[in-house]
Amino acid sequence: MSVEDKDKAVGDDKIKKKMRLIWDDSKMQMAYANVCNVSSTKEEFNLLFGTNQSWAGMQKDIKIALSNRVILNPMAAKRLSVMLVKAIKQYEEKVGEIKLEAEYTAEVVPESGETH
Repeated sequence: MSVEDKDKAVGDDKIKKKMRLIWDDSKMQMAYANVCNVSSTKEEFNLLFGTNQSWAGMQKDIKIALSNRVILNPMAAKRLSVMLVKAIKQYEEKVGEIKLEAEYTAEVVPESGETH
């Protein structure tokens, strides 16, 4: 690395140290979700959030009321993944392991009734 490259790298570090993120939550909306799903294409990841509307025990059909769709580019999705892994690890260290229900397979049926 040349002296000029070193100076530029040091300068970049100084810029990064001075940079601050300011979170503007004035237009933020909140929603609760107890169900989520993820799909992806080459260009984006789609996160679907909703709530389980089936209150009676084990049913054949479970209706999920979708409330939010978040679309992320691959880099943002990867950053989210890294942050979630870290947050879950910290949570489990404090509270205990999060145990997931047994996996099951379910056919996804859109509101129109068409199966995919």
